[in-house]
Amino acid sequence: MSFSVLTAEFAHETNTFNVRKTGYDAFVDSYLGFGDDAIAARGDANTGLAGFLDAGRKHGWSIEHVLSTDAEPAGFVTRDAFDRLSQPIIDAVRARKDDLDGILLALHGAMVTEFCEDGEGELLSRLRDVVGEDMPIAITLDLHANVTPQMCDRADIIVSYKTNPHTDMREAARHAGDILERTMQGEIKPRTLRIHLPMLEELNGGRTDTGPMIDWVAKARAYEAEPDVFAVSINAAFGYADIRDVGPTILVTCQGDIAAHEAFAQGLADEIWQARADIINSYLTADEAAAMARDYAADKGPLVVADYSDNPGGGGYGDSTFLLGALLEAGVSDACFGPMVDPDVAQALHQEEVGATVAVSLGGKTDPSFGGGPLELSGTLIHLSDGTYTGDGPMA
Repeated sequence: MSFSVLTAEFAHETNTFNVRKTGYDAFVDSYLGFGDDAIAARGDANTGLAGFLDAGRKHGWSIEHVLSTDAEPAGFVTRDAFDRLSQPIIDAVRARKDDLDGILLALHGAMVTEFCEDGEGELLSRLRDVVGEDMPIAITLDLHANVTPQMCDRADIIVSYKTNPHTDMREAARHAGDILERTMQGEIKPRTLRIHLPMLEELNGGRTDTGPMIDWVAKARAYEAEPDVFAVSINAAFGYADIRDVGPTILVTCQGDIAAHEAFAQGLADEIWQARADIINSYLTADEAAAMARDYAADKGPLVVADYSDNPGGGGYGDSTFLLGALLEAGVSDACFGPMVDPDVAQALHQEEVGATVAVSLGGKTDPSFGGGPLELSGTLIHLSDGTYTGDGPMA
């Protein structure tokens, strides 16, 4: 029997401390594609959509892909953006609900809108209002999801990435698709259990290449081989979302002996809780980091210092000047610093010639109370670029 499945990708990681709201244009600027255009752009890459298409080919599905979109992590998603991007998905489901067998969505799990704390739960609730409780819905989530009870109530199947850096988006989507196929066949009837930990800090930074996460992920994979267990997800959470359900979760998509599955999830959660003080990251002040860089012996190889809280990939502004100022004050010269997100300076520099000596007021313009104010600097312009690049690594 061949099934009809509707797919979509709609993701945002919302840093609620960021004063810049995420509007519709932010999604357009990052990526917004519909139907076949999205498939052409993303259908053979390391994406959720590619994994959905893999599952569709494997199982002989008829797939209708609605849209693919995301935006750079930033502040609250506006109501306008959320409604304009969720409505095409809902409209497509409403138009096809009589001949649709399942829904498969690639989400993030940490979307916060200006009108509700749980963007994914809101989307899933709107879909349930259209299709009712019987149609199976499967979703994939980022490892840094803040998974809410509403997500688990509204989606039958949840599969989160198991790697950070994230390299298994396509694999997770195939996994979700395989579970959906068995559900549509009537072979299984999954539900998702959730254990929530009262922690704010991510599990060892959410890293899966070092520390205890290696063992925890291995235990999750091993339990997935147990009867009536279809997916086990360890979500490290996204601590920059100031919401009620922030924090790590253990999810088990399963059926059968629910008490046994809950016991496994609780046991894993207890291990994580007991290890909550075993932090593998170490933190320095900007002045301490600058002093380390100043005194570092170059023959040891490169020294990398990261401004942990100003990460644009986590919704930071990317324009904090504390670290750069400290490096300059300490007299560190054999160094490369970047990036600094300052559109005004970038635009001004594009009016200059390569090789010119330029003066700039750099960074610190979004919210100086957090990362420091602008630095008055002069230097030589060595390169200009349009910013376009091609990703060829395992993530993209």
